[in-house]
Amino acid sequence: MSTPAYLQLNTVLQNFAEIPADEIQKLNQTFYPLPLTAGEFFIQAGDIPWQIGFVISGILRLYYVNSSGTEFIKSFCPEKHFVAAYSALILKQPAQFSIEALEDSLLLVADYDKFTQLCAGHSCWQTIKHKFLEALYLKKEKREAELLLDDATTRYQKFLAEYPHLDHRVKQYHIASYLGISPVSLSRIRKNFHPD
Repeated sequence: MSTPAYLQLNTVLQNFAEIPADEIQKLNQTFYPLPLTAGEFFIQAGDIPWQIGFVISGILRLYYVNSSGTEFIKSFCPEKHFVAAYSALILKQPAQFSIEALEDSLLLVADYDKFTQLCAGHSCWQTIKHKFLEALYLKKEKREAELLLDDATTRYQKFLAEYPHLDHRVKQYHIASYLGISPVSLSRIRKNFHPD
């Protein structure tokens, strides 16, 4: 399969390591298209996940809900990013957060066990998996540092740098939740960035 969706997946992975043609064919046979409409879930909290996804188009949000019903956005997942409830996948336990499409989206998804079997084959997959996990760890550590050390304005600046096209695609209350501030506080910060 050499559709634009699969080419996008292949290109992103080949940034980590060179993948032989026969391994690309195996990869493309492992992943299949999954369209999601806006508001539809890829994973819901409490479910035991079994898939890993790659976002071709659209955007998803990963979020927790506390006992009071307040939502806390963990991250956004736009095009060319992998998405999963990784801890729950690895431990085969219920997910603690939900993953929801904020726009009509198209993912390529794979059964995690089949993806793991693929990764156990050719050495290129070990390199890719290692580099991917490094990137995931660095992103997690960066996010923790931002929440603990940065003020709200700095967090907003970093959000704009990390997700340059999301400010106009995502509802402002979702961005506020991601930044750990109220929508009113975000509105004040945005006025300083975008004076009318």
